Amino acid sequence: MSNRQDSGGRSGLDRRRFLTTAALGGATIVGASALGGLDADAAFAAPGPSLDPAITASTFAEGRITARNGSVLEVAGSYGDRHLIQLTNATSVWKLRTTTADAIEVGDGLYARGVDMPDGTIAADALWVNIVNLFCTVRGIAKDRLHLAHGDGNHAVVGRIVPETTTASYLGGSLTPDLSRLRIGQSAQVLGAWRPADDSVDIARVTVGH
Repeated sequence: MSNRQDSGGRSGLDRRRFLTTAALGGATIVGASALGGLDADAAFAAPGPSLDPAITASTFAEGRITARNGSVLEVAGSYGDRHLIQLTNATSVWKLRTTTADAIEVGDGLYARGVDMPDGTIAADALWVNIVNLFCTVRGIAKDRLHLAHGDGNHAVVGRIVPETTTASYLGGSLTPDLSRLRIGQSAQVLGAWRPADDSVDIARVTVGH
């Protein structure tokens, strides 16, 4: 499973990713942590065993939200598939930070992790909305943004620095809000949330020297 988001399409941040599937026979709606971690890194981690022995494995889906009908999201996958994502009162939502289902908008992209239900929906225990994981080169540094080049075509991406949210990790060290050690020309991994309106990215974390 690649952690890389390839460029392409209108956004330039085309979402290509896994579908790791396994069916669950029952109709259990799981608690938010039953299938694993909830932070942004968990979206790109290799699927691990469920924390709940009653659940053999989790199901993943990705795509673009095309409609919302109450607590059900209609999602068009990157490969022509379609998903119905059922939100529950146990669903955890990440959109740059932990938030609520009210922050989800039609047009957003998502990764969903959950459990297959008998009616064909996926009951989500976690949603990561507009999450991106980019391997970039730092091309410019400003007070409120990083100018990045992404992918084989050096696609330009603006990474917005979000006060009290954006952190950095240097040489595998712990996360810090200090971005002063970033340098032009560095290779960087950027984890953040895509802004469909202007195709920029709100940076959750930038990692260099790893």
